[in-house]
Amino acid sequence: MADIELEIKNALKVLKEGGILLYPTDTVWGIGCDATNAQAVKKVFDLKKREDSKSLITLASSIEMIEQYVKEVPPMAYELIEVNDAPMTIIYPDVNGLAESVIAQDGSAGIRIPMNEFCTRLIKKFGKPIVSTSANISGESTPESFSTISEEIKKGVDYIVDQQMDTGSTQRSSQIIKLGVDGTVKIIRA
Repeated sequence: MADIELEIKNALKVLKEGGILLYPTDTVWGIGCDATNAQAVKKVFDLKKREDSKSLITLASSIEMIEQYVKEVPPMAYELIEVNDAPMTIIYPDVNGLAESVIAQDGSAGIRIPMNEFCTRLIKKFGKPIVSTSANISGESTPESFSTISEEIKKGVDYIVDQQMDTGSTQRSSQIIKLGVDGTVKIIRA
């Protein structure tokens, strides 16, 4: 059995050095890095062969962490997070402090509080949000499990978290909801 503390320690070292991870989330396997480090984020875009005009989802350990990067958290976000029982990414308006290419052109960014122990503990110890984008080349289908991730992706990361940390993933992308400070709610992906 893999040791969660050892996996967190190894992943933290890579994040702090500006490297990229292949890691299990509460949805699908993701490619991740320090969401505040522009060079690390560029490595993720390069590996995925993705245009950097497309923003990336980030993961935060708590609403308190989200409040550090979002100028004004819409009241609806607190309610959604409290009642949420499935992976849900919220697109928040007026985000700053994250790498420029993580934030959309309108100043918004998608942030999710993951529903699995490994991610939550890793992010809490790291103290900053991390990028979470599906472990595939842009335009290819999202891998449903570790065994379906391409060798190109596996060879392109600095560290692969032990597969035994993959507990409770839905093997489906999260729902995405965009919130405005004016109370508007738009479902992007159900």
